[in-house]
Amino acid sequence: MRITRIILASLVCLPALQASGVQITFEPVVRRWTLANEVMRAQFAISPEGIFGMEKIERTDTGDEWLAAGPGSNSPLRFTVGDLTVGPRSLFRLVAHRQEDAGKGGKRQVIELEDAAARARIRLNLEIYPGHAVLRYWTEVQNLTSRRVWARLADLVPFRLAASDEGQFRWFRVNQWTIVPKEQNFEPLESRVRTDGTTLSMQSGARGTQCAWWALRDDKDRGLFAGWEFDGRTAASVKQVGAEDYIQFSATIQELNHPVDPGDTFLIPPAFIGLFRGDWDEAGYRTQRFVEQVLAKPMPDDEKFPYVAWDTWGHEHDFDETTLRRSAEIAAKLGVELFIVDLGWARAIGDWYTDRTRFPSGMKAISEYVHSLGMKFGLHLAFAEAAPDSPVLKENPDWTTSEEYYYHGAKSLCLAHTPARNWVIEELTRVIQNYGVDWVLQDGENMVKKCTKTTHTHDPKDSNYSNAIDGLNFILQEVQRRTPDTVWENCEDGGNMMTFNMVRNYVTSITNDANGALGARQAAYGATYPFPPRYVDRYMPGETVDKYSTRSYFFGGPWILMNRLTEMSQEDLELLAAEISAFKKMRSTVRDGKVFHLTARPAPGRIDAMQAHHEKANQSVALVTRDGANANSYLLKPRGLQPDTTYRVTFLDDRRVLLMNGSQLMNSGVRVNLPDAASAEVVFIDPRE
Repeated sequence: MRITRIILASLVCLPALQASGVQITFEPVVRRWTLANEVMRAQFAISPEGIFGMEKIERTDTGDEWLAAGPGSNSPLRFTVGDLTVGPRSLFRLVAHRQEDAGKGGKRQVIELEDAAARARIRLNLEIYPGHAVLRYWTEVQNLTSRRVWARLADLVPFRLAASDEGQFRWFRVNQWTIVPKEQNFEPLESRVRTDGTTLSMQSGARGTQCAWWALRDDKDRGLFAGWEFDGRTAASVKQVGAEDYIQFSATIQELNHPVDPGDTFLIPPAFIGLFRGDWDEAGYRTQRFVEQVLAKPMPDDEKFPYVAWDTWGHEHDFDETTLRRSAEIAAKLGVELFIVDLGWARAIGDWYTDRTRFPSGMKAISEYVHSLGMKFGLHLAFAEAAPDSPVLKENPDWTTSEEYYYHGAKSLCLAHTPARNWVIEELTRVIQNYGVDWVLQDGENMVKKCTKTTHTHDPKDSNYSNAIDGLNFILQEVQRRTPDTVWENCEDGGNMMTFNMVRNYVTSITNDANGALGARQAAYGATYPFPPRYVDRYMPGETVDKYSTRSYFFGGPWILMNRLTEMSQEDLELLAAEISAFKKMRSTVRDGKVFHLTARPAPGRIDAMQAHHEKANQSVALVTRDGANANSYLLKPRGLQPDTTYRVTFLDDRRVLLMNGSQLMNSGVRVNLPDAASAEVVFIDPRE
């Protein structure tokens, strides 16, 4: 009787939980939960029969409403654990519900359900945050049976909504960077959604083809966007069935076969769905603002981030302690803020001790020297790889994955295998603490590796989930807990794990693997749709130092130089120092601004332009680049300005100073001169004081 009384007490009408405009209410008669803030409202209910679902989600500031396609048609729950398959028409018993503080001004509604046969306890977590038309959610499934069962299906975006009557839908997504099986570099993809039930699909996660995000809008620009927080491979899709007037979404974890012992809980990773009104730039901006407030790893330095960095890879393996010390001196004089020692510092991959033959003072001494020059110290760690003759593999040859990835001749470690995972955690902790590491450049070939070994602690059919959740994510969280002052950069496969779990663990990510000036701009163009600009770092190879080249790396996150500084002329060093100063002048506006993709994607023979507008400061910066185009100027028409505000327009090279109001700038534009076939100009638009 005591348990019954507790459960019944939890089902009475709860008072609204409010903070910063966030409100959660429960109506006990109809068993309906409403989560609301200043711009959004979402409603969930459980019917008298026990069918649980989302009734609607709406933008209260625009009136845009997305309804369930019909009774029992729309649920955030779709999974299979053991012989229990849950979908929109599944029957449940409401066990309990409660409201919690989600942090960062948000609130969480937890709803606990049981299936009719009491095989599982299902905890649905729903989160809402102030000012964002975004619902974040995840599910925990506890095994209530007395035997081990396996999770074989988990859908991260399982919604079915009534179709719009405002014309056809368009579906938008963005490629990741890859060169195998074909070259990709963050190309935006847009497709019309047919009404005959034809399925459009995408693949995300490590070694996937697209970023873990999509946006969808109708012909009246009423839109949805979604993203998921899982680094493994996921198959996402959308289809519209006109005859039944609904649109169906899905994002299922691939090759899932996760064991769940009695009493244990299977986690279906978090995802979010948001609403927007406008174009793809608006969809991206609303995603990015939510990510920065709620999900993203905090920046290491609000004033200086994204950093200007220098990385040794321009020397590849041909560098020693003398090269490092001389390069550090030059880098500090240039204004570099982060000094990174890339692959080649250790005795071998997987043998993470300083190679004393080339660095006799040790990496700790080099770190201290870098710090004495006023820079942060970064170190390359491909911790999921090990050379065949490394001590760890000589002692533990079975720790490798069943599938080879051939990272610089190394073998791959299975991060989901508990002994290997524990060794990696201890090694990373030791290196970071002993060498004074401020910044970890995490590299590797596919961080969510495939492994079917029956001798490992993970299920042989479950490496996609296990290596993502129990391997990579577990390692990062534990090491970062032990070394909280060290931040991480994702450098996996040159920009091939672009997920919203990635942003929770890293402060930035590579988006183009040293692929030149044009490739850097192409990556920034595509990646700044789903991700905040600081997650778009670019590696500049040791190419010719000119303004076209340097400015091609200006838009995004950290600008990472790989020039051989000790071999550069004084003239080139002076130009590079000036360009670094210019980058620092614009970086915070780009980092915090709304990105406008003003032209088509960068390509040879074109002029391309991107703008960032900082709404709070009411200032903009635009990068305009001529890549062999015939025209020697571009009519820049910035967006997002206040029509009646007078702005001061200046240029990085052009000596003109113009005063124009926002309406003139947006409608008539300002002419940007690009005198050389390969040239770039930066335009600053600031409110007149």
